[in-house]
Amino acid sequence: MSKRTKSSPQPLHGVRVLVGRARHQAGALSSELKKLGAEVLEIPFIEIRKPRSFKPLDNALKTLNTYDWLILTSVNGVEAMWDRMARLRMRNGAVVHIRIAAIGPATKKAIEKRGLKVDVVPKEYVAESVVRSLRRKTKGKRVLLVRAKVARDVIPRELRKAGADVDVVEAYETVVPLSSRTRLRAALKNPKKRPRVVTFTSSSTAKNFVELLRPQRLRGREGPRHMELAGIRMASIGPVTSSTLRELGLPVDIKAREFTIPGLVAAIVKSVAQRL
Repeated sequence: MSKRTKSSPQPLHGVRVLVGRARHQAGALSSELKKLGAEVLEIPFIEIRKPRSFKPLDNALKTLNTYDWLILTSVNGVEAMWDRMARLRMRNGAVVHIRIAAIGPATKKAIEKRGLKVDVVPKEYVAESVVRSLRRKTKGKRVLLVRAKVARDVIPRELRKAGADVDVVEAYETVVPLSSRTRLRAALKNPKKRPRVVTFTSSSTAKNFVELLRPQRLRGREGPRHMELAGIRMASIGPVTSSTLRELGLPVDIKAREFTIPGLVAAIVKSVAQRL
Protein backbone atom coordinates (compact mmCIF):
# COMPACT_ATOMS: atom_id res chain seq x y z
CA MET A 1 0.00 0.00 0.00
CA SER A 2 1.44 3.35 -0.99
CA LYS A 3 1.71 6.12 1.56
CA ARG A 4 0.20 9.55 1.12
CA THR A 5 2.69 12.39 0.90
CA LYS A 6 2.08 15.77 2.45
CA SER A 7 1.78 17.29 -1.02
CA SER A 8 -1.04 14.94 -2.06
CA PRO A 9 -4.32 16.83 -2.60
CA GLN A 10 -6.36 13.74 -1.73
CA PRO A 11 -6.50 12.99 2.01
CA LEU A 12 -7.10 9.26 1.51
CA HIS A 13 -4.58 8.69 -1.25
CA GLY A 14 -3.09 5.21 -0.89
CA VAL A 15 -5.47 4.17 1.90
CA ARG A 16 -7.25 0.90 1.21
CA VAL A 17 -10.76 0.84 2.70
CA LEU A 18 -12.99 -2.20 2.91
CA VAL A 19 -16.66 -1.35 2.36
CA GLY A 20 -19.01 -4.01 3.71
CA ARG A 21 -22.40 -2.60 2.74
CA ALA A 22 -24.88 -4.68 0.77
CA ARG A 23 -23.84 -4.89 -2.88
CA HIS A 24 -26.57 -2.58 -4.21
CA GLN A 25 -25.89 0.04 -1.52
CA ALA A 26 -22.10 0.17 -1.52
CA GLY A 27 -21.92 2.78 -4.27
CA ALA A 28 -22.57 5.91 -2.20
CA LEU A 29 -19.89 5.16 0.40
CA SER A 30 -17.42 3.81 -2.15
CA SER A 31 -17.74 6.81 -4.47
CA GLU A 32 -17.18 9.29 -1.63
CA LEU A 33 -14.06 7.42 -0.53
CA LYS A 34 -12.73 7.17 -4.09
CA LYS A 35 -13.19 10.92 -4.61
CA LEU A 36 -10.78 11.43 -1.72
CA GLY A 37 -8.20 9.08 -3.20
CA ALA A 38 -8.97 5.88 -1.30
CA GLU A 39 -8.53 2.47 -2.84
CA VAL A 40 -11.88 0.81 -2.19
CA LEU A 41 -12.41 -2.90 -1.74
CA GLU A 42 -16.06 -3.97 -1.75
CA ILE A 43 -16.96 -7.21 0.02
CA PRO A 44 -20.58 -7.22 1.24
CA PHE A 45 -21.13 -8.28 4.85
CA ILE A 46 -24.91 -8.29 4.43
CA GLU A 47 -27.36 -9.37 1.76
CA ILE A 48 -30.87 -7.96 1.52
CA ARG A 49 -33.59 -10.52 0.88
CA LYS A 50 -37.34 -10.50 0.60
CA PRO A 51 -39.22 -11.74 3.67
CA ARG A 52 -40.64 -15.25 3.58
CA SER A 53 -44.08 -13.73 3.27
CA PHE A 54 -45.30 -10.27 2.28
CA LYS A 55 -48.74 -10.95 3.73
CA PRO A 56 -48.28 -8.88 6.95
CA LEU A 57 -46.93 -5.91 4.98
CA ASP A 58 -49.61 -6.20 2.32
CA ASN A 59 -52.34 -6.35 4.95
CA ALA A 60 -50.96 -3.22 6.63
CA LEU A 61 -50.77 -1.40 3.31
CA LYS A 62 -54.37 -2.27 2.50
CA THR A 63 -55.43 -0.62 5.77
CA LEU A 64 -53.20 2.47 5.58
CA ASN A 65 -56.25 4.67 6.06
CA THR A 66 -56.40 3.50 9.69
CA TYR A 67 -52.90 4.76 10.60
CA ASP A 68 -51.88 8.21 11.80
CA TRP A 69 -48.09 7.76 11.58
CA LEU A 70 -45.67 5.82 9.39
CA ILE A 71 -42.10 5.21 10.56
CA LEU A 72 -39.43 4.10 8.09
CA THR A 73 -35.98 3.24 9.38
CA SER A 74 -34.03 2.59 6.18
CA VAL A 75 -33.89 3.04 2.43
CA ASN A 76 -34.46 -0.70 2.11
CA GLY A 77 -37.74 -0.33 3.95
CA VAL A 78 -38.82 2.52 1.68
CA GLU A 79 -38.00 0.54 -1.45
CA ALA A 80 -39.78 -2.58 -0.21
CA MET A 81 -42.89 -0.67 0.82
CA TRP A 82 -43.28 1.16 -2.48
CA ASP A 83 -42.59 -2.01 -4.43
CA ARG A 84 -45.42 -3.73 -2.63
CA MET A 85 -47.67 -0.71 -3.14
CA ALA A 86 -46.98 -0.91 -6.87
CA ARG A 87 -47.80 -4.62 -6.91
CA LEU A 88 -51.04 -3.90 -5.05
CA ARG A 89 -51.78 -1.10 -7.56
CA MET A 90 -51.75 1.48 -4.78
CA ARG A 91 -50.79 5.11 -5.36
CA ASN A 92 -49.35 7.78 -3.07
CA GLY A 93 -52.87 8.97 -2.38
CA ALA A 94 -53.12 6.12 0.09
CA VAL A 95 -50.29 7.65 2.13
CA VAL A 96 -50.80 11.40 1.93
CA HIS A 97 -52.96 11.59 5.07
CA ILE A 98 -50.28 9.89 7.21
CA ARG A 99 -47.52 11.77 8.99
CA ILE A 100 -44.13 10.24 8.22
CA ALA A 101 -40.99 9.87 10.32
CA ALA A 102 -37.66 8.80 8.81
CA ILE A 103 -34.39 7.79 10.43
CA GLY A 104 -31.65 9.70 8.65
CA PRO A 105 -31.28 11.88 5.57
CA ALA A 106 -30.92 8.96 3.14
CA THR A 107 -34.27 7.51 4.21
CA LYS A 108 -35.83 10.98 4.07
CA LYS A 109 -34.49 11.50 0.55
CA ALA A 110 -35.82 8.12 -0.61
CA ILE A 111 -39.31 9.04 0.67
CA GLU A 112 -39.23 12.52 -0.89
CA LYS A 113 -38.20 11.01 -4.23
CA ARG A 114 -41.57 9.31 -4.17
CA GLY A 115 -43.30 12.65 -3.84
CA LEU A 116 -44.14 12.61 -0.14
CA LYS A 117 -43.31 14.96 2.71
CA VAL A 118 -41.36 13.76 5.74
CA ASP A 119 -42.65 15.33 8.95
CA VAL A 120 -40.00 14.19 11.43
CA VAL A 121 -36.30 13.39 11.13
CA PRO A 122 -34.67 12.92 14.56
CA LYS A 123 -31.58 14.93 15.47
CA GLU A 124 -29.58 11.74 15.86
CA TYR A 125 -30.18 8.87 13.48
CA VAL A 126 -30.79 6.15 16.06
CA ALA A 127 -33.92 4.57 17.52
CA GLU A 128 -33.68 6.39 20.85
CA SER A 129 -33.77 9.75 19.09
CA VAL A 130 -36.83 8.67 17.08
CA VAL A 131 -38.60 7.87 20.34
CA ARG A 132 -37.73 11.27 21.82
CA SER A 133 -39.04 12.98 18.68
CA LEU A 134 -42.30 11.04 18.53
CA ARG A 135 -43.24 10.13 22.10
CA ARG A 136 -45.65 13.05 22.58
CA LYS A 137 -46.80 13.22 18.97
CA THR A 138 -47.94 9.60 18.78
CA LYS A 139 -49.78 9.27 22.11
CA GLY A 140 -53.20 7.80 21.39
CA LYS A 141 -52.32 7.40 17.69
CA ARG A 142 -51.98 4.36 15.43
CA VAL A 143 -48.43 3.88 14.17
CA LEU A 144 -47.08 1.64 11.41
CA LEU A 145 -43.38 0.76 11.67
CA VAL A 146 -41.91 -0.77 8.50
CA ARG A 147 -38.50 -2.36 9.09
CA ALA A 148 -36.20 -5.37 8.74
CA LYS A 149 -37.08 -8.80 10.10
CA VAL A 150 -34.47 -8.57 12.85
CA ALA A 151 -34.20 -5.15 14.44
CA ARG A 152 -34.01 -3.51 17.85
CA ASP A 153 -37.34 -3.17 19.62
CA VAL A 154 -36.64 0.26 21.13
CA ILE A 155 -39.09 2.16 18.92
CA PRO A 156 -42.21 -0.03 19.30
CA ARG A 157 -41.58 -0.77 22.98
CA GLU A 158 -41.07 2.84 24.04
CA LEU A 159 -43.84 4.31 21.88
CA ARG A 160 -46.29 1.75 23.26
CA LYS A 161 -45.28 2.76 26.78
CA ALA A 162 -46.06 6.35 25.78
CA GLY A 163 -49.58 5.40 24.69
CA ALA A 164 -49.22 4.71 20.97
CA ASP A 165 -50.81 1.74 19.20
CA VAL A 166 -47.86 0.37 17.18
CA ASP A 167 -47.95 -2.26 14.45
CA VAL A 168 -44.56 -3.62 13.28
CA VAL A 169 -44.30 -5.25 9.85
CA GLU A 170 -41.36 -6.92 8.17
CA ALA A 171 -40.42 -5.54 4.76
CA TYR A 172 -37.11 -7.34 4.21
CA GLU A 173 -34.45 -9.34 6.00
CA THR A 174 -30.66 -9.21 6.14
CA VAL A 175 -28.60 -12.38 5.89
CA VAL A 176 -24.92 -13.32 5.81
CA PRO A 177 -23.66 -13.50 2.20
CA LEU A 178 -21.69 -16.75 2.46
CA SER A 179 -20.07 -16.06 -0.91
CA SER A 180 -18.12 -13.23 0.80
CA ARG A 181 -16.34 -15.58 3.23
CA THR A 182 -13.60 -16.71 0.85
CA ARG A 183 -13.06 -13.19 -0.52
CA LEU A 184 -12.80 -11.65 2.95
CA ARG A 185 -10.30 -14.19 4.23
CA ALA A 186 -8.24 -13.89 1.04
CA ALA A 187 -8.16 -10.08 1.32
CA LEU A 188 -6.98 -10.20 4.93
CA LYS A 189 -4.14 -12.56 4.03
CA ASN A 190 -3.03 -10.80 0.84
CA PRO A 191 -0.81 -7.71 1.42
CA LYS A 192 -1.96 -6.31 -1.95
CA LYS A 193 -5.61 -6.39 -0.88
CA ARG A 194 -5.40 -6.08 2.89
CA PRO A 195 -7.42 -3.03 4.04
CA ARG A 196 -6.20 -0.33 6.37
CA VAL A 197 -9.76 0.54 7.40
CA VAL A 198 -12.95 -1.55 7.57
CA THR A 199 -16.26 0.32 7.56
CA PHE A 200 -19.36 -0.72 9.51
CA THR A 201 -22.67 0.99 8.70
CA SER A 202 -24.97 -1.04 10.95
CA SER A 203 -24.98 -3.62 13.71
CA SER A 204 -25.79 -6.25 11.08
CA THR A 205 -22.58 -5.52 9.19
CA ALA A 206 -20.59 -5.92 12.41
CA LYS A 207 -22.24 -9.20 13.40
CA ASN A 208 -21.92 -10.64 9.92
CA PHE A 209 -18.27 -9.60 9.62
CA VAL A 210 -17.48 -11.72 12.66
CA GLU A 211 -19.62 -14.55 11.29
CA LEU A 212 -17.69 -14.45 8.02
CA LEU A 213 -14.42 -14.79 9.95
CA ARG A 214 -15.40 -18.13 11.45
CA PRO A 215 -13.96 -20.54 12.44
CA GLN A 216 -11.33 -18.02 13.64
CA ARG A 217 -14.01 -16.25 15.70
CA LEU A 218 -12.91 -13.36 17.84
CA ARG A 219 -12.82 -13.86 21.59
CA GLY A 220 -12.84 -11.47 24.54
CA ARG A 221 -13.52 -7.75 24.69
CA GLU A 222 -10.06 -6.35 24.15
CA GLY A 223 -10.04 -6.43 20.38
CA PRO A 224 -8.70 -8.88 17.81
CA ARG A 225 -6.85 -11.91 19.13
CA HIS A 226 -5.26 -13.07 15.87
CA MET A 227 -3.02 -11.72 13.15
CA GLU A 228 -5.81 -11.43 10.56
CA LEU A 229 -6.97 -8.06 11.92
CA ALA A 230 -3.72 -6.69 13.35
CA GLY A 231 -3.18 -3.09 12.29
CA ILE A 232 -6.61 -2.72 10.69
CA ARG A 233 -8.77 0.14 11.98
CA MET A 234 -12.50 -0.37 12.52
CA ALA A 235 -14.73 2.55 11.50
CA SER A 236 -18.28 2.84 12.91
CA ILE A 237 -21.15 4.96 11.63
CA GLY A 238 -22.85 5.43 15.00
CA PRO A 239 -23.23 4.50 18.69
CA VAL A 240 -25.41 1.42 18.19
CA THR A 241 -22.97 -0.03 15.67
CA SER A 242 -20.06 0.87 17.97
CA SER A 243 -21.72 -0.92 20.88
CA THR A 244 -22.19 -4.04 18.76
CA LEU A 245 -18.55 -3.99 17.65
CA ARG A 246 -17.38 -3.83 21.25
CA GLU A 247 -19.74 -6.64 22.28
CA LEU A 248 -18.15 -8.75 19.55
CA GLY A 249 -14.66 -8.04 20.85
CA LEU A 250 -13.70 -5.59 18.13
CA PRO A 251 -12.24 -2.15 18.79
CA VAL A 252 -13.91 1.06 17.63
CA ASP A 253 -10.98 3.02 16.23
CA ILE A 254 -12.96 5.52 14.17
CA LYS A 255 -16.37 6.97 15.13
CA ALA A 256 -18.55 9.21 12.99
CA ARG A 257 -19.72 12.38 14.75
CA GLU A 258 -22.69 12.62 12.38
CA PHE A 259 -24.30 9.21 11.93
CA THR A 260 -24.38 9.29 8.14
CA ILE A 261 -22.22 8.14 5.21
CA PRO A 262 -20.65 11.63 4.85
CA GLY A 263 -20.06 11.64 8.61
CA LEU A 264 -18.32 8.26 8.42
CA VAL A 265 -16.12 9.40 5.55
CA ALA A 266 -15.18 12.58 7.42
CA ALA A 267 -14.20 10.53 10.48
CA ILE A 268 -11.98 8.28 8.36
CA VAL A 269 -10.26 11.31 6.81
CA LYS A 270 -9.64 12.81 10.24
CA SER A 271 -8.26 9.55 11.61
CA VAL A 272 -5.90 9.08 8.70
CA ALA A 273 -4.64 12.68 8.97
CA GLN A 274 -3.93 12.26 12.69
CA ARG A 275 -1.84 9.15 12.09
CA LEU A 276 0.43 10.60 9.39
